[in-house]
Amino acid sequence: MTATTDAGSTTPAAATPATARRSGSLSLARFRDLSLVPVLLVLGLIGFIVSPAFLTSANLLGVAQQSTELSMLVLGEALILIVGKMDLSLESTIGVAPVIAMWLVLPAHGGRFHGLGALPTWTAVPVCLLVGALIGAINGFLILKLRLNGFIVTLGALTMLRGLQVAVSQGQSIVEVPSSFTYLGSSSWLGAPAAVWVCVLLFAVGGAALAWLRHGRALYAIGGNAEAARTAGIRVDRITWVVLIIGGVLAAFAGVLYTGHYGSVSADQGSGWIFQVFAATVIGGVSLNGGKGTLFGALTGVLTLQLVVNVMTLAGVPPLWNQFLNGAIIIVALIISRYASGEKQE
Repeated sequence: MTATTDAGSTTPAAATPATARRSGSLSLARFRDLSLVPVLLVLGLIGFIVSPAFLTSANLLGVAQQSTELSMLVLGEALILIVGKMDLSLESTIGVAPVIAMWLVLPAHGGRFHGLGALPTWTAVPVCLLVGALIGAINGFLILKLRLNGFIVTLGALTMLRGLQVAVSQGQSIVEVPSSFTYLGSSSWLGAPAAVWVCVLLFAVGGAALAWLRHGRALYAIGGNAEAARTAGIRVDRITWVVLIIGGVLAAFAGVLYTGHYGSVSADQGSGWIFQVFAATVIGGVSLNGGKGTLFGALTGVLTLQLVVNVMTLAGVPPLWNQFLNGAIIIVALIISRYASGEKQE
């Protein structure tokens, strides 16, 4: 009896370290979502020290405006990563979707760029979003139905769509952009750029969906263990396909905001952006392995990158260092992510 009692009494003691480790990992995971908030505050302090112009409304609104296009790509990529997939073609979608929209709505004569003029100009934005949805749907078909490797599929799509963008735009910028296409990127609501309000709204809707809607929570289940989610009755392929389509639509919408902001569609629009997208999502706490992360964390990742660039610009640092800095941020974030997730160290 004594042996039985002793054996039974050792069970809770043995379980305590494991429970503590799980609790510690959970606490660290929660901390990761807010870990960039103090970083943003420190960057704000450094920016003020570097230049008093940093805290002016013009500078801060400019940073917010410049963050909107990247944040739309990050929003789409974050959702895709949470569900356990990856889409590199978002970088090309931000450029090719507006180009195809312009090709379909602009007249064949009357400007440097010759389109088909097949659709009325007011359809430019819906057509752009439809192109993004089509790209996401095709990627989903290749990945989910044909069971091809998602990384290779979207890498091939990135290259193919980039070539299509250059070919259709004839290698030149398109400056004859309809006013309906430039409204959101150039207008202001209540003293702030309209694109900023739209961006905040979309992140709020996405975050609420992930937190409270059944299908939103299913993304974490699928990203964590797709087979277990399928056994639990979750329609894994259908939900994943929808997320890939949403990612394509958000990338196309980023193209709308970018085009409206700068008033034209360039032949290389979006080139190299995928590195910034992954930098922002990773440092924001979204796991590359799926099933972890929040949209709030992803948004703070975008703001961190943009503030770093802004502070460096005000300090007179050449912009040629930006790419190096983004790569360094990704590596540091991966190291932090490994320890914060509670993974066993080899």
